[in-house]
Amino acid sequence: MPVNAEPLVAHEPEQAGELLAEFIRRHPRLLILTGAGVSTDSGIPDYRDGDGSWKRKEPVRHGEFMSSLPARQRYWGRSLIGWPVIRNAAPNPAHRQITELENRGYSNLLVTQNVDRLHQKAGSHSALDLHGRADEVICMTCGRRSTRDLVHQRCVDLNPGFRHYSATAAPDGDADLELDFSSFELADCDHCGGILKPDVVFFGDYVPRQRVDSALDALKASDGLLVIGSSLMVYSGFRFCRYASEWSRPMATLNLGRTRADAGVDLKLNARISESLACAMERL
Repeated sequence: MPVNAEPLVAHEPEQAGELLAEFIRRHPRLLILTGAGVSTDSGIPDYRDGDGSWKRKEPVRHGEFMSSLPARQRYWGRSLIGWPVIRNAAPNPAHRQITELENRGYSNLLVTQNVDRLHQKAGSHSALDLHGRADEVICMTCGRRSTRDLVHQRCVDLNPGFRHYSATAAPDGDADLELDFSSFELADCDHCGGILKPDVVFFGDYVPRQRVDSALDALKASDGLLVIGSSLMVYSGFRFCRYASEWSRPMATLNLGRTRADAGVDLKLNARISESLACAMERL
């Protein structure tokens, strides 16, 4: 447990659902911010444990990916295992309950830190992909876009010797696979030969300003902020809590474990996400 941290109080889903429903009734027009904890029940791993510490090595950084051929070989090589996990994942009850909150008018915008597009698959029409989307690839030279599946298949065809490897999937299309990737052939842009990169914000890169401004406009127009399944350890998500505090917007978090915003939220729910959301919806 982090030094000087208050002991965590665990909530049963029924209790968490009742408290969350009361928060939503008092603040019926919410900005909802979601993180990796929403997608774990869909089989997509998250980054951090209940104390907000890394479960595995930090993911590839933007600068390293762009400047290092071995880093790109390692990323795309491990992606042969990791990407199908995201591509084949299906929405879980948490995604569907969040969509229901949107359909019933309780959310003016859903901002997700996830890149798996599962909110959209669950029927959300307002989801803003803060960190981009893993199912698209962009050329960093000419800007041409292609589907991730197309690039994935090109990598498979170029590297038949890597097809037999297996490993544990890691977040965002990565995998826990350590081997020599120096012979891995990259699928560069077939238009200009430039570097191909998933259209996601890697660590060390910046969220496009327009996305941030759209989310902040929605927060300013909302009755409050509801964070679901995020430890908020990354500033791109935590910033919304800082602005909510500055603009006197009430805040609630529903997450298994600690969050970076625990000291400043109005309602802290340490509970299972899907079950708690289901209980809240029954009470609304």
